[in-house]
Amino acid sequence: MSKVLIVDDAMIMRMMLREILEKHGFEIVGEAKNGFEADKMYNELKPDVVTMDISMPECNGIDALKMIKAKDPKAKIIIISALGQKDQVLEAIKSGAKDFILKPFEENNVINIIKRVISS
Repeated sequence: MSKVLIVDDAMIMRMMLREILEKHGFEIVGEAKNGFEADKMYNELKPDVVTMDISMPECNGIDALKMIKAKDPKAKIIIISALGQKDQVLEAIKSGAKDFILKPFEENNVINIIKRVISS
């Protein structure tokens, strides 16, 4: 069972992702609401993959991605973004994100991307 850390400042988004992932047999090892929490939880929980929202208060997803990748270059992080965040998504990919998921997300798309990233 693959372990996932969900990072999003919106509780409803975390709940939706948790529901989708658990239904498909993933274990949610933690939920963070900003990049600082994500960095700390990544180090403690060692998830197989992280879903990371781009826009968050205090510490955004790109900064958190860079912090995590600096400590663990093999970290598998999938950026979650809204339409209109193309520049941020490109920066995230350049910074080491393995893939991205657009909001509003489609269940099959989320599962396919996560499975592909985990097996890569």
